[in-house]
Parts: sequence; C-alpha cells; structure tokens
Amino acid sequence: MAKTQNYSAETRAKAVRLVREHAGDYPSEWAAIGAVAQRLGIGSAETLRKWLRQAETDEGSRAGRTTEESGELRALKRKVSELERTIQILTEATRFFALADGPPRR
Repeated sequence: MAKTQNYSAETRAKAVRLVREHAGDYPSEWAAIGAVAQRLGIGSAETLRKWLRQAETDEGSRAGRTTEESGELRALKRKVSELERTIQILTEATRFFALADGPPRR
C-alpha cells in the first residue's frame, strides 16, 4: 500500500502558481506539471494536476464542487451519521425501558 503524504497549503499554492507561471515554457501543461512536481519533490504529477484542477474550481473557472462546499458536505454527513446513531440509541433505550415495565396492559 502506498504511503500518503500530506502537503501544506503553502506547498500546494506554490506548486499551482509555478505551473501557471511556467506552463508556456513547456510543450504541454502536463510537461509543466511533471517538471514542477519533480522540482518540488511532490510524489506524483497526478497529485499536482488534481491540485491545479481544484484551484480552478475554487476560483470559479471550472465547474465542480469547491473545497469549501466539500468541507461543508463532509461536516453535514458527519452530523447526519451522529444523529442517526443518537436515534438508534434512543430507540433501543425506549424498547428496553418499555419491556422493563412488563408486558403491555390492555
């Protein structure tokens, strides 16, 4: 399994800026991405390409979910999961206490 490395926001921003500044110096954007990734010691050119696309999305020049929207979505999913667990616990507690009182009366 590959080891994942977390890069700082500054490193990501610097890498994206360098690709944009030097894209004209290379025959293709991919060549520029590869050169910058190698120069900065980023594990994969694909990683830098994804950062570049996400930066374009965050700026509004590319369609997609922004970093802020992704963060909000993750937080909401966590909240829903927490609430579902709470509901499950309360349901089980209700059943337990209902049975503890004995069989239902008619």
